[in-house]
Amino acid sequence: MARARAHALHILVSSESKATEILEKLNRGADFAGMARRFSTCPSKKHGGDLGEFHKGDMVKPFEQAVFSGELFKILGPVKTQFGYHLIKVVDRSR
Repeated sequence: MARARAHALHILVSSESKATEILEKLNRGADFAGMARRFSTCPSKKHGGDLGEFHKGDMVKPFEQAVFSGELFKILGPVKTQFGYHLIKVVDRSR
């Protein structure tokens, strides 16, 4: 049986307050990819925060739980992991 997969973008920052500040801008219409390029500390920022496709079990638990239970195309977060605070946008998912 195939593992569930998802395709997501994210913005990773070091503080919850920074994540909340970015989320407010996104909710007012800021471009997710542009905000990722500008603020994210993850190497994926070069690709607008695009993590590509990954399978269930590939990511750390809090991130994965958000990706596989959250609403598609809705900005999820801030989600805290050992890497920092993530804002996540899931663009595709299979169960």
